[in-house]
Amino acid sequence: MEIETITDNQKVKVARKLKNMFGHINLKDPTLICPIRDVMALASDKWSILIVLYLGYFPVLRFNELKKNVYGISNKVLSERLKHLEGDGYLKRTMYAEMPVRVEYKLTNFGHSYLQKLIELTEWAQTHKDCVISNRTKFHGSLENQELENQL
Repeated sequence: MEIETITDNQKVKVARKLKNMFGHINLKDPTLICPIRDVMALASDKWSILIVLYLGYFPVLRFNELKKNVYGISNKVLSERLKHLEGDGYLKRTMYAEMPVRVEYKLTNFGHSYLQKLIELTEWAQTHKDCVISNRTKFHGSLENQELENQL
């Protein structure tokens, strides 16, 4: 008699969740799963993830503070991401009638619920980063060896 491991149990749970997610959809028609792709694409791009994480750490940030923290992002991309995240309800933009105008961003309750999931994902990434780096090194090393063999 084989004993089910935790990993096997997790695989079964994941398979059930995926069946619930996709079981009723004709996967040959990708337009039927576009809402999933659409929501996940915006919420999970590298800039949006960093914006949400920083707004989780600093409860309120202004545009330039976000730009300084989200290293490498351009003004245009930051502005676009903030508009999209605001439009989808992840964050709230508050403008104050001052001279100069002051604009602040903070997460909504919906944004905080997403932040909780992002934290789980970032903890997983932190735990497994060495494994990923090792696998990447092995993979690229084997690719280089294959290229050398093909040249000979």
